[in-house]
Amino acid sequence: MADGSSETKSSNQMWGGRFASGPDAIMEEINASIGFDKKLYAQDIRGSIAHATMLAHQGIISAEDKDKIVHGLDTILSEIESGAFEFSRRLEDIHMNIEARLATLIGPAAGRLHTARSRNDQVALDFRLWVKEELQKTERALTALIGAFLDRAEEHAETVMPGFTHLQTAQPVTFGHHCMAYVEMFGRDRSRVRHAIEHMDESPIGAAALAGTGFPIDRHMTAKALGFREPTRNSIDTVSDRDFALEFLSIAAIAATHLSRLAEEIVIWSTPQFGFIRLSDAFSTGSSIMPQKKNPDAAELVRAKTGRINGSLIALLTVMKGLPLAYSKDMQEDKEQVFDAAESLELAIAAMTGMVRDMTIRADRMKAAAGSGYSTATDLADWLVREAGLPFRDAHHVTGRAVALAEEKGCDLADLPLAELKAINPAITDKLFDVLTVEASVASRTSFGGTAPAEVRKQIAWWRARN
Repeated sequence: MADGSSETKSSNQMWGGRFASGPDAIMEEINASIGFDKKLYAQDIRGSIAHATMLAHQGIISAEDKDKIVHGLDTILSEIESGAFEFSRRLEDIHMNIEARLATLIGPAAGRLHTARSRNDQVALDFRLWVKEELQKTERALTALIGAFLDRAEEHAETVMPGFTHLQTAQPVTFGHHCMAYVEMFGRDRSRVRHAIEHMDESPIGAAALAGTGFPIDRHMTAKALGFREPTRNSIDTVSDRDFALEFLSIAAIAATHLSRLAEEIVIWSTPQFGFIRLSDAFSTGSSIMPQKKNPDAAELVRAKTGRINGSLIALLTVMKGLPLAYSKDMQEDKEQVFDAAESLELAIAAMTGMVRDMTIRADRMKAAAGSGYSTATDLADWLVREAGLPFRDAHHVTGRAVALAEEKGCDLADLPLAELKAINPAITDKLFDVLTVEASVASRTSFGGTAPAEVRKQIAWWRARN
């Protein structure tokens, strides 16, 4: 007896302070998911009600038991939403917590609910429902963000700003055109969301553990009751599939990358050196030591969220990459990544929508910068091709000499004397100066999808009809 007590004490010390009761405590800690999967309570109850209704319809359980089950589940939903429900780690997960409470409320009838299903298809259903609903929320959020950009694009269809490549001044564009670039990006994100909803619009319930069930269930009935297009078609794949979660994280990562690029531009544009925009106080903070500072913290935090979301995608890809069919407990690690990414993406989109709507556009600073860096050089080359008949490569060479001359003189291309331009190429006339303004430059870009204000307005109208 003494020897046994000594051995137990030694073993407990080896397990460590947090797990003072030994291996059982460690197993409970690693196995329990209720700390995070309680987020699925509404989906779990919804799925159980649909399942019980189908079982009664098929004569697998009695109508009386079905009514008791549905009433009990409705009671539990109210308890959870009011905060009165007590979750237990000992019961591992949301499914067992709800089932145990149901048994307390309605007695033996609760045991009939799990007929013809497994926790494997149950969790697949709950999680799929949650992700589908989250995708629908993401679609609405992206639509609001696109709407914010369409409003700013319409307001600034003629506001000239520098366009950049390599963050160097390239050619003049309009701020409206720049806004429409983000409309296209977030429009693609929204399209991916819609496709993902279509891909995952299949009901897992009824696949049971992995092989289906011998009970005469009606999976089409439960699919319809739960808002799915149809049931899944292979029971093994059904319980082992987490593509819908990976696709959500993939979409979230791409959308977060777009948000991060926008955040980076907001950070740059709001510096005194650029001064293209001024953020509202609602999305800025001050410095604890420098009273003149106005920091773009909201944009910086949106930029940082991308790292979390990308990490969630890689984490789940890594979990899933080596799993044999069908279900493995590893898949319990899927939810926290998706929950965290969803929360981060939802917050980032909301913050960015607010910033886009609230920020002040400093058109004077944009216009002043639009002509810097010899941004109309391409217009000079195009004029030589169009008016003087030069091959573009020759025109490019002539333009390069003109830029070098302007740099030497410390002036803009439009300020070069005509005589000195003629010395570079005699075909140049004073009509060249008509194309060397930033306004003329943007107005000339009338190709489909170009920066000309008229073309920008066409694209705005196209998107408004679809947003």
